[in-house]
Amino acid sequence: MPSAWYSVLFSRRMLICVVTGFSSGMPLFLLVNLVPAWLRSEGVSLATIGLFALIQFPYTWKFLWAPFLDRYVLPIWPRGRRRGWIFITQLALLVLIALLGRFSPTAHLGAIVWLASLLAFVSATADIALDAYRRELLSEAELGLGNAVHINAYRIAGLVPGSLSLILADHWPWEIVFALTAVFMLPGMLLALFVAEPALARDAPKTLRAAVVEPFAEFVQRAGWKEALMILAFLFLYKLGDSMATALATPFYLDLGYAKSDIGLIAKHAALWPAIFGGLLGGLWMVSLGINRALWVFGFVQLVSIFGFAWLAWLGPQEMVDWSARARLAGVIAFEYLGVGLGTSAFVAFIARATHPAYTATQFALFTSLAAAPRTFINATTGWLVEAMGWTAFFLLCAALAVPGMLLLIKVAPWRKSDSPSCAG
Repeated sequence: MPSAWYSVLFSRRMLICVVTGFSSGMPLFLLVNLVPAWLRSEGVSLATIGLFALIQFPYTWKFLWAPFLDRYVLPIWPRGRRRGWIFITQLALLVLIALLGRFSPTAHLGAIVWLASLLAFVSATADIALDAYRRELLSEAELGLGNAVHINAYRIAGLVPGSLSLILADHWPWEIVFALTAVFMLPGMLLALFVAEPALARDAPKTLRAAVVEPFAEFVQRAGWKEALMILAFLFLYKLGDSMATALATPFYLDLGYAKSDIGLIAKHAALWPAIFGGLLGGLWMVSLGINRALWVFGFVQLVSIFGFAWLAWLGPQEMVDWSARARLAGVIAFEYLGVGLGTSAFVAFIARATHPAYTATQFALFTSLAAAPRTFINATTGWLVEAMGWTAFFLLCAALAVPGMLLLIKVAPWRKSDSPSCAG
């Protein structure tokens, strides 16, 4: 058995999942972590930085053009319905990230907004292609492990813009920092050049209607309108409070008096490894708990962890950032992201359960778009809320907003109900 697990875990397909996760996570973490730190260090207001969350709208609406990536093959090399889209989007991301650092936030804020918006659109398009490629590559038996590897690589990608780039920014100009960060898009380009097109990807929908209409119609017919709307509402609300609480994390740490190096070395690592551990622990724990009960237990941990940020805000800016202040920051962040890892493991399992195998690409894009909506639209108000309420009241509001998603569990994932609901297909 150990040798069998070893052969699967260290197989070529799992390595491909590492690259898909890393290539998918890099641009998003750049927009969420590096760009806000760059803007804040250049004197941009919190309200303006909060509005920058709106540039992430493509992650919320990517299901609208996901069918086009299913239907059409780009007439470029490398050929293939998935490989062509992966290559062109990764190349575009490399160029856009490098260009971003050539502008000044004080003199060219409008240009930065447009460029970052385009970067988000291309990144969301890349996610569609990468998710579809991974789904078509893996066998049914490999889906659990492959997606776990993908998610962990996705999180590890955050070390580049969220840690390495911040550390470099203390020593080098931002233009060089963005150029070096852009180089990390090369693995995705190499993936498209050297891997084979999955067999399932060769069977494109024959008509645009088949690519656009049927995935949505199937979901509604299978679940029924009432249950379908309740599921969609749950996808939007379950991680709302948690998402808002971390939306302005980097500016929050800066306002508490921590240096960019502190954030790069302490905060980002304290977030990454507990999230990875939480994801692995959540996956193992779900074997005995089941998805429904895991959503309850992990969601409660996710909610309680928000109060750690409220505590840090109540303590206020640190007159001297010593080892105890760094330890408090690391502890609060570690607990928060342990909850993130646990909650995400159950949440992704719920999404997979609600997705029909025949329409994975478009339905998966729809469900993940709804999950990203709070990060895009609601988070755009966070800067204004902080300036109006203060950090402490803001985090208490985030905790309150986590409650509605938990209450919806009564309907979409009852504690005593089997993990095989009618929407499972």
